[in-house]
Amino acid sequence: MTVVGTTASPLAGRYATALYEVADEARTLDEAVDQAEALGRLIDQSAPLRALLSDPLLDVAQARKAMLAVLDAQGFGDTIRRFVGTVANNRRLSDLRPILSGFAALVAGRRGIVVAEVASAHALSDLQRTQLLARLTEAGYGRVNIQERVEAGLLGGLVVRVGARLYDASLRSRLARLHYAMKGAA
Repeated sequence: MTVVGTTASPLAGRYATALYEVADEARTLDEAVDQAEALGRLIDQSAPLRALLSDPLLDVAQARKAMLAVLDAQGFGDTIRRFVGTVANNRRLSDLRPILSGFAALVAGRRGIVVAEVASAHALSDLQRTQLLARLTEAGYGRVNIQERVEAGLLGGLVVRVGARLYDASLRSRLARLHYAMKGAA
């Protein structure tokens, strides 16, 4: 399971906490986690869905109906459907993606899972991912989930963020340090 570990806004944090509590109380937390992750992927991959979520002119009832139709068509469960309906009723559909990210981070934190955000110039291979997990475990991070993204501007290497710590081993930063060092020597 890949967990998105972005820092949630206070509003997104409140909604994420509410979803956690509702799912936990209904004993559907694992299902809600899987479905929230699937909904996050669906939002990320669907431009029309992102447009629906960000349209401020769309009537609340229409937006709610459209979102519930999408969720029904994709087979989402009752907990997620009711939650998204509440988000729509409160005119917060534009905040749905950050709410889902906040929920994933909240679940990971409560389960003792550390999220490592990894940016690389190219997609990581399975071997590189395994080696990175081993290094993070050696560094004292027990259970780690990696969130990967590709940033071609890094040129090579990795940038890893675990909580407030940033490990920058990218070629871009090395070249920048060399550039500044050469400026100082001149």
